[in-house]
Amino acid sequence: MHTNPFDDDKLREECGVFGVIGTADAANFTALGLHALQHRGQEAGGIVTHDATLGFNSVRRFGYVRDNFTSAKVMEHLPGDLSIGHVRYSTAGSKGNTALRDVQPFFGEFSMGGAAIAHNGNITNANSLRKELIGRGSIFQSSSDSECIIHLMARSLQQNIPQRMEDALRRVEGAFSIVAMTQTQLIGVRDPLGVRPLVLGKLGDGWVLSSETCALDITGAEFVREIQPGEMVVITANGVDSSYPFRPAPPRFCVFEHIYFSRPDSILGGQSVYETREAIGRELAKESPVEADLVCPVPDSGTPAAIGFSLESGIPYAMGIIRNQYMGRTFIEPSEQIRNMGVRLKLNVNRALIRGKRVILVDDSVVRGTTSRKIKEMILDAGAAEVHFRIASPPTAWPCFYGVDTPDRDKLLAATMSEEEMRQHLAVDSLKFISLNGLYRAIGGTDRNSAQPQYCDACFSGDYPVIPSDQISSGFQMKAAE
Repeated sequence: MHTNPFDDDKLREECGVFGVIGTADAANFTALGLHALQHRGQEAGGIVTHDATLGFNSVRRFGYVRDNFTSAKVMEHLPGDLSIGHVRYSTAGSKGNTALRDVQPFFGEFSMGGAAIAHNGNITNANSLRKELIGRGSIFQSSSDSECIIHLMARSLQQNIPQRMEDALRRVEGAFSIVAMTQTQLIGVRDPLGVRPLVLGKLGDGWVLSSETCALDITGAEFVREIQPGEMVVITANGVDSSYPFRPAPPRFCVFEHIYFSRPDSILGGQSVYETREAIGRELAKESPVEADLVCPVPDSGTPAAIGFSLESGIPYAMGIIRNQYMGRTFIEPSEQIRNMGVRLKLNVNRALIRGKRVILVDDSVVRGTTSRKIKEMILDAGAAEVHFRIASPPTAWPCFYGVDTPDRDKLLAATMSEEEMRQHLAVDSLKFISLNGLYRAIGGTDRNSAQPQYCDACFSGDYPVIPSDQISSGFQMKAAE
């Protein structure tokens, strides 16, 4: 599958997870939940169910949820009142050349019964674990780091599956929010730092686990609470059993979930994602004001921040760039010529609005800078007098190893250029990023605690809360201690 050139210049979340127990046709609710989480992974998806009579069933497919899990013929293969699902965007493993065997959820048959597991995050010691497990006789079916968890569970001597999962996850380093299932249990686990989100909802007499609250809304489930960092919940017909099996640590939730990954209609840490992004835009306007005629978002991820920038600056907000909502990822396959059209397939400038104006473009991030340059060229071609970029995140100068598809460090514009050098490279009238402290103020009201940061912000700061041991053994160099 060819990727969209507009999407290539964005950081991409690895995946979304969803599970439901205690409701008839659980797979249908899981498909709805995955549809709401589609922004977290568009490459492939899978659903596993359990039925008391027919046992475990699984369907895994490439492509969008809407193209695979809306078919009655497919869904009739997924009976039962217990189900989990996963949408994927590859970060570990085959990196965009996914085989069907890499698509989650993964399933394992143990002496005490079967279990399926769906994982959001990245295991930073997966290579060393895989080497050890293969040396002991494990046979891997996929290239995914998540499969290590199944093999570690198989080797555990504990008496039940939740205990085996605890055992396995104590060996794992990195980030994991997991939704898993046995014949009778729905299990949710978050790593001790709580890097990736996971929430609990109530659906009639049943229960739901989801990466984000927006997936609860689509299924009609009521938000109950977030699963806490380091918490494991085991949900049965008798209710929710909670435990904290890991050594406690100060939480380091991914700050980019607030900036870009999560849907704006979700709630994170009790805060509206939309309102947080609007506050980031307001802070950006305070830090980096500029005289201009219009504030325009780079759609759609820059929209809430652009509204905040407009409200704070008093400069009118305008839809200067229009997004074509119907351009699928496969539309750009037929020819190299069409692929080279790139951004123009997805975005078009509102020429009548832009002509002769000094335009502030608000975007969520600059990664490689390729899309930013093309958008700037489109704005100037439409007759804009000036183009000013305002970015609702600090410069992305370090790769993420916790479940985000990030280019190598030398491909990140901010890793090799100063802000002024980036401005010259993009050939814009001005370029300003929100400061790291400004970002923290917009999200939580206080500056960053440099001794113990409130969030994982390694992509901006190089301050990795979990040492990426596999990457270091492959030659990655951490930031020198200051």
